[in-house]
Amino acid sequence: MKTYNIITIFPEMITSVFKQGVVSKAVEKGIISINPVNLRDYAEGRHLITDDYQYGGGAGLVMKPEPICEAVSALKEKSDTFVVLLDPRGIKFTQKTAENFATNYDNITFICGRYEGVDERVRELVVDMELSIGDFILTGGEFAAITAIDSIARLVPGVLGDETSADDESFTTGMLEYPHYTRPAEYKGLKVPDVLTQGNHAEILKWRVDKAIEITQKHRPDLLHINQLDIESRKKICAEQKRGLSKKLKLNVALMHYPMKDKQGDIVATAITNLDLHDISRSCRTYSVEKYYVVTPIEAQREIASRVINHWMDGFGSTYNPNRMEAFSHTELKSSFSEVILDIEKRHKKRPLIVATTAKPDRATITAKHLGVISEQQPVLLIFGTGWGFADEVLETADYIVEAIEGVGEFNHLSVRSAVAILLDRITEI
Repeated sequence: MKTYNIITIFPEMITSVFKQGVVSKAVEKGIISINPVNLRDYAEGRHLITDDYQYGGGAGLVMKPEPICEAVSALKEKSDTFVVLLDPRGIKFTQKTAENFATNYDNITFICGRYEGVDERVRELVVDMELSIGDFILTGGEFAAITAIDSIARLVPGVLGDETSADDESFTTGMLEYPHYTRPAEYKGLKVPDVLTQGNHAEILKWRVDKAIEITQKHRPDLLHINQLDIESRKKICAEQKRGLSKKLKLNVALMHYPMKDKQGDIVATAITNLDLHDISRSCRTYSVEKYYVVTPIEAQREIASRVINHWMDGFGSTYNPNRMEAFSHTELKSSFSEVILDIEKRHKKRPLIVATTAKPDRATITAKHLGVISEQQPVLLIFGTGWGFADEVLETADYIVEAIEGVGEFNHLSVRSAVAILLDRITEI
């Protein structure tokens, strides 16, 4: 039998909750035991005080250490028990925590704090684990204990009527659960999906997996840790993410060749390189960037680059390597920064947010993750420099400067091709 002790100044609160429902039936069957422990039974003095003013001053009372430690000692004399303090600083309670408790512990004691919490010495003397059910404050630990016990107890064999009921539930599979329907088959014009009424169990399973992924992506994308999902779900998530990017992100990239600084700090025009042309085009297409602009005022440079692009778009290269043709399909040559702005304005009917890049960490004003959120809502132009960095006038036009890419050592000289790929990966969060 599993035993759950709750040390509290309000034992009736615990008793009243577990008088009904599935857990109460499990108690009646002797599968689990719910044991509220009245903290006042271990308090001393005529008034049985369990709290007092805190040393150092400050608002609020603190739960005294003696009654709590005495209550735990009394419980340990009867049976070995794992002691849990419900507290905001504890580890976050999740379905995995519930599974661990249900499987590995037969006797758990929950200490319910109130007011400003418990005396710090309680943690040091009797607590095995501190636990929090979320980033919010309750009037007492009793509510947290009730929540935790209900979540744990239902995983104990015999508590639920159907042993498989908990297998496909939200959080158990790493996703939220699929939709459920019962009779009638149609209600107020809304019908039960046909797939659920046709008896094809393979199709039903596929529908449920698809719906679970769809619901989780919409409501709790943070739950989609791919390593927790089966292979088919993993493939589907990746495919959905790739399809969604081009619809969601209004992101454009420009590689600037003028006005740039040389090593002496003079303003120069840098040369277009074949590697930058190819590799950045490939990265931008991979991450569904709307357009990749290569910007130089030198006509001869644009002419050379144009010949390269045309070879892969219309010449022999288009049949020799269709993937490269696809990579260049969103690459354009422009003579000036203003031409790029006008082209984006024409497509979106508004000026893009201009975001510059830098290798200097102290100049950043926006994170890559935040930039990804913004680019879902409005057009963004992410500009990369060549040579020895942007001229000051370029940085002055920027609305933001995105966080720098930092390595693990002192050396920090990535190629612009590498920087583009890394930042796009961080922005899109693939």
